[in-house]
Amino acid sequence: MDMILTNARIVLADEVIEGSLEVRDGRIASVSTGGSGVPGAIDMEGDFVIPGLVELHTDHLESHYNPRPKVHWNPVAAVCAHDAQIATSGITTVFDALRVGVDEDGDLATDDMRRLADAIEAGVAAGRLRADHFIHLRCEVSAPNCLEAFDRFEGDPRVRLASLMDHAPGQRQFASLEAYAIYYKGKMKMTDAEFNAFCETRIAQSRTYSDKHRKAIAEKARDRGIVLASHDDATREHVDEGRDFGIRVAEFPTTMEAAKASSEAGLAVLMGGPNVVRGGSHSGNVSARDLAAAGYLDILSSDYIPFSLIQSAFFLGEVVDEVDLPAAVAMVSRTPALASGLEDRGEIIAGKRADLVRVRVEEHIPIVRTVWREGNRVA
Repeated sequence: MDMILTNARIVLADEVIEGSLEVRDGRIASVSTGGSGVPGAIDMEGDFVIPGLVELHTDHLESHYNPRPKVHWNPVAAVCAHDAQIATSGITTVFDALRVGVDEDGDLATDDMRRLADAIEAGVAAGRLRADHFIHLRCEVSAPNCLEAFDRFEGDPRVRLASLMDHAPGQRQFASLEAYAIYYKGKMKMTDAEFNAFCETRIAQSRTYSDKHRKAIAEKARDRGIVLASHDDATREHVDEGRDFGIRVAEFPTTMEAAKASSEAGLAVLMGGPNVVRGGSHSGNVSARDLAAAGYLDILSSDYIPFSLIQSAFFLGEVVDEVDLPAAVAMVSRTPALASGLEDRGEIIAGKRADLVRVRVEEHIPIVRTVWREGNRVA
């Protein structure tokens, strides 16, 4: 759809201008200051126009597919519901995180992940999804079945990103056993005895499988051109290890030390939007605001709340003096696009995809009014 948007506050790479932009054949044709007198130009009424958001790590699809214990929803319907929520949150490109390596006593299995991947791919092929969907494999390297599950996605063209994670207690995200107990005992309703047995099993599995699974998946990802991310690095040694594996994105470092080391190693540091909005990590780890102030934050992810991505982009500059709106918007658009190898989107500049979001801010909350993907209105 060809169109002209005018009377907009357009967020560019390094400034906000009051002007107009033209879309032609699904691409941004031009950007200019001032209003447009072309008949049919769409008046943005002074609202912001920002690039469509690029989401690298959202676990939210699972909540649509598995909304209650032992309840599995139709995967096609789950993907459509997830897609609608993603798009109306201003996200035009999403990497749906599917777990690889699952607990034998969990509510989701590898077959469920494969069903969801098939539903995503069917939705893309049929053109029924509003956002552009890719797949992010969350590889729980301490799980015995991690490598077998990873191989279920061999040859899958939608898989563009994989993260290497180990949620065993006593390290990384859960260096604090108290935080681990609060999370897992609350989530799985375990007694003290059950929790202790659970911890012993996870620690033993981590010692047995983590190293060999990290190496094997890193090699497979390199051969297939899949971007690799680390997850919950806590120390400089974790970062050095990941760099040797070919890591490009450092997801959710848990300490300032790890974030600083990741930045110095040239990795893109990713943190959660909920962390920004809440002012800290739900696990008691380092604050994303502190990383932003120190210059160690590159990418934001919605993680478990889709709307937190756009909310954190508009909120970050209010609470961190070192970050302005263009820099914060880049964290949810241009930088994640480049980190994942998608160079055709993520910025309002001539030649890029016309993935655009119209936003009005009311009471410090960004209200998504319209979303376009490749010039077509999807929300």
